[in-house]
Order: sequence, then C-alpha cells, then structure tokens
Amino acid sequence: MRKHILRTVLLLLASAPLASSPALAHPHVWVTMKSELVYNPDGSVKAVRHAWVFDDMFSVFATQGLENKTKGIFTREELQPLADTNVESLKEFDYFTYATANGKKVEFSEPLKDHHGQFDAKESVLTLHFTLPFKTPVQAKDLVIEIYDPSYFVDFAFTEKNPAVLVGAPAGCKLTVARPAEMDAATQQRLFQMGPDEKLDSSAYISSQFASKLVVKCP
Repeated sequence: MRKHILRTVLLLLASAPLASSPALAHPHVWVTMKSELVYNPDGSVKAVRHAWVFDDMFSVFATQGLENKTKGIFTREELQPLADTNVESLKEFDYFTYATANGKKVEFSEPLKDHHGQFDAKESVLTLHFTLPFKTPVQAKDLVIEIYDPSYFVDFAFTEKNPAVLVGAPAGCKLTVARPAEMDAATQQRLFQMGPDEKLDSSAYISSQFASKLVVKCP
C-alpha cells in the first residue's frame, strides 16, 4: 500500500525538472471541489462533506500500479485502499479545512468511514469523497469554512456550477461561496522565485489571499 501518497506526490513534483518552470513554481497539485454543510434537526451544523477532484497529472500518478480488472477503469472497491491512504495522509495537513463559528475557531474530528474514491475514465481524473464531522455540533449564526494549503503546494478552487449546498439547514440560512482574490503581480513573482522546498511564511496571509471559503449566515 502506498504510504502518504499526497506528501509523496508533492515531493516528487517539487523535485521534477518541470517544477522550475514559471507555470509550476507553486502550486504543484490542483483540486476542484464541491462541498456540503450538513445540519442536524436542531439547527446545529455537524459536518462538512467534501468531493475533491484532483488534476489529471496527480490522478494518473496516484492510480499507477493499482490493481484493476479493466484497463483505464477503476471501481470504488479497487480505489478504496488509495482512498484510505489519502484520508490517513490528510490528517497531517488538518485536511486543509479550517472553521470558525461566531468568530471562534472550532475543531473537527477524524473523518467518518464513508470516504471513497471515484475515477472518471473519460477525463482521467480522480475524486476523493470524505466527510469531516465537528467534534461538537455547532450552533452558529456566522460560520466560515476555509479550504487552503498554507504552503500553497496545493491549489483549491470550487467548481463554477453548484460549488456548495446546505443540507438540512434551518430556514433563513444563507450560503455564500467566496472565491480567492486574484493574485497580484508581486505575489506571483514571489512564488516564482521560491525554491520547491520553501513555504510561504504567513498562514494568515494565505488564508485571506488564497483560501476558498464557505460563509453561512443564519438568523
């Protein structure tokens, strides 16, 4: 079984000859995502359900060597060991998901056991599905979920169509999807000049500049 597939891919891509080109300086992996915020009947939010579609380069690399009965096609069962390893590895990175409720940070528990992989043979892309429950269900008038990689090795962006939904939320709750601000020229130059092993030095800056956000306002 592959150990820490995400970290392995990042290190391999970072050391590859193409990684020195402007287009690949940072990031190295691209994720397009959809998310659901899942509520309890009492109006508390209990979990974030992610579907992350990885870029084709990562997807092909990640599925190389996996046993499958049909060439170029992977069933959910065949992808399960890879999904297990990916979710286990994401723990080291806090699942790239951060939450505040009513202005205060709230913690997640480990993912539920419903995680699984899906492979689109036509597009050659891998999707990872997993659910992050809050340690304690949250009653919040103001809830913000941020998805980002502080090192900016992984770029997260919501899909253009139906990027996020509320599931079972109280009437009157409004969801807004906040997309990252356009990167300024100075930051682009800074990223280009960084070595493959360097990290940006301010997670707060990354949060405000590059994070994809879900913002929920409830009465």
